[in-house]
Amino acid sequence: MPVSAPDLFSYPKYWAECFGPAPYLPMSRAEMEQLGWDSCDIIIVTGDAYVDHPSFGMAVIGRFLEAQGFRVGIIAQPDWRAVDDFKALGAPNLFFGVTGGNMDSMINRYTADLRTRSDDAYTPGGEPGKRPDRSVIVYSQRCKEAYTQVPVVIGGIEASLRRIAQYDYWSDAVRRSILVDATADLLLYGNAERAIAVVAQRLARGESVADITDVRGTAVIRAALPAGWTEIDSTRIDWPKHIDDIPSPYAYREPAAVCAEHRDATADEVEPVRIVPMPLQGRTALDAARTAIRLPSYEKVRNDPALYAHASRVLHQESNPHNARALVQAHGGRELWVNPPPVPLATPELDGVFDLPYQRRPHPRYGDAKIPAYEMIKTSVNIMRGCFGGCTFCSITEHEGRIIQSRSQDSVLREIEQIRDQVPGFTGAISDLGGPTANMYRLHCKDRDIEASCRRLSCVFPTICKNLETSHKHTTELYRQARRIPGIKRIAIASGLRYDLAVRDPEYVRELVTHHVGGYLKIAPEHTEAAPLAKMMKPGIETYETFKKMFDKFSREAGKKQYLIPYFIAAHPGCEDEDMLNLSLWLKRNKYRADQVQTFYPSPMSLATAMYYSGRDPLRKVSYKSKKIYIPKKSEQRRLHKAFLRYHDPKNWAYLRQALIKMKRTELIGDGEQQLIPADKKLSRRAGARQGRRSGKR
Repeated sequence: MPVSAPDLFSYPKYWAECFGPAPYLPMSRAEMEQLGWDSCDIIIVTGDAYVDHPSFGMAVIGRFLEAQGFRVGIIAQPDWRAVDDFKALGAPNLFFGVTGGNMDSMINRYTADLRTRSDDAYTPGGEPGKRPDRSVIVYSQRCKEAYTQVPVVIGGIEASLRRIAQYDYWSDAVRRSILVDATADLLLYGNAERAIAVVAQRLARGESVADITDVRGTAVIRAALPAGWTEIDSTRIDWPKHIDDIPSPYAYREPAAVCAEHRDATADEVEPVRIVPMPLQGRTALDAARTAIRLPSYEKVRNDPALYAHASRVLHQESNPHNARALVQAHGGRELWVNPPPVPLATPELDGVFDLPYQRRPHPRYGDAKIPAYEMIKTSVNIMRGCFGGCTFCSITEHEGRIIQSRSQDSVLREIEQIRDQVPGFTGAISDLGGPTANMYRLHCKDRDIEASCRRLSCVFPTICKNLETSHKHTTELYRQARRIPGIKRIAIASGLRYDLAVRDPEYVRELVTHHVGGYLKIAPEHTEAAPLAKMMKPGIETYETFKKMFDKFSREAGKKQYLIPYFIAAHPGCEDEDMLNLSLWLKRNKYRADQVQTFYPSPMSLATAMYYSGRDPLRKVSYKSKKIYIPKKSEQRRLHKAFLRYHDPKNWAYLRQALIKMKRTELIGDGEQQLIPADKKLSRRAGARQGRRSGKR
């Protein structure tokens, strides 16, 4: 059965509620004094500039905690080379909350080719170098240095995707859980409103942070496993299973989990840890609420790529909050304990988060300086969270989950009106109504019992699940109502689109194409060939072509000249040179010239990263006998795959000629319509001259 949780806004307010909401969360002692504060209850340290907008994580968590009655301060982009900036607001009464920002600090600073980026979109003026590498670790350690006894709670995407031992692309090694390296007290993963509400409430009641070990959506370090729990070896629950299989909700299921904070604490005092013998695992009825899955230790996955892939596979299988069990992974002599994921927010709860009193602009400290990320999203509206696509190269599902959490139509329309009324210089154009995926708004499983028992990694791969509601009627109606708001002249849809879902609802595609495409629509088929697409968990190119026909048809009917801009990934695990060549030929046949191309970036915790590191496919059961998959790792291969995407660029022709000769595909070199790149005219002239000299000698 589905699990539940207390309403997000049902907790008793902290006594400091009497101060009311701050115009901006204070960033200095002077601002605190203006508010009448002698101290902060919670201080958030972030790697981004402080923008009081619901698209910025520090603002969401800060405003939410403020709504719970706490006094919240912000330390944004502190100088990490010394401890002074971390003392700017004094010691918080409850805890420091540390986040790297909206982006992982390493991805923020380095390209997929490991080159240093020249700017930082989350910093005033785009100035680079305002945050350290591995920001969460550095900030957490500085907080501990500033105030040794103050608890440190880490969260945000950087911490979330490093909650267990994870492959680190930048050092080409498996690193420990970030919780260990950061020396923090508690890690919050995913969208953390539920977890941080419980943690703040319990600390405010005087509870020790060391005793807060059972909150959903958190990870902690323990000296030993708690008594009264059953431990299962992960290698025994990872049975061979087709990805499309869905357990029957009417078959035997493990007893339903309950909210961790409501368990009977006395049980731990009398029941020993139970380890189920391997031959009995899978045949023993277990209480999921008190069952932990033991992953291979950090030391083992660091030295054994097959075990790393296996651990990644199990983590993803244990991602449904309604059936996930706790995970435990040894790090030396300590145990990393990862509680099950948080219960998704209901629509009224999500509305409450987005209805908080955001100023919708950067803190006045920054003056007239432009913050590029804010300029990009200041007139966009996030209508949902989560993604059930499960693309292996993407980490959204590992962070936000696969269950879609949607706002109400009224909440979205109110935010559009706030943008119209609050954003300086608003011209009437909304830049996006979307989220992780533009067209998953209010899509859901038709049966809550099936959803609660499902361990499927994607609702849309290899086929769209028959239990998935695919009607886009709510999204279509939202678009129509948004266009009717006075003062709104245009609404664009800029978020990624699942075209395999869109083609199921032609009315939605017509609405999108007729009213919400400003000449170009970005779309991401990612590849054309079946083998790499299967490793990405993406639909075949035929589905894209079906969508394109609909797009072109509705554009003609609307009397508009509009174009699709397809995005593709180079050097993805499982993609061979021949696959990239075929993609390149498809691009040429369809007269596409990709200007911006993406090389696969092994981000922490994604399934594709597990493929990249291990050479195994975690979409299937992993063993030492598992067939290895092709991984284009070498810089020369990654460069070649990227060059195939930009076959039209003369800078790549010499490189591609060498590759085609090596691949024995010289028939593709020449000036013909069916040929990929032109011949080297200089070489041709020299060869002709040599042939002429040889003929003259005869």
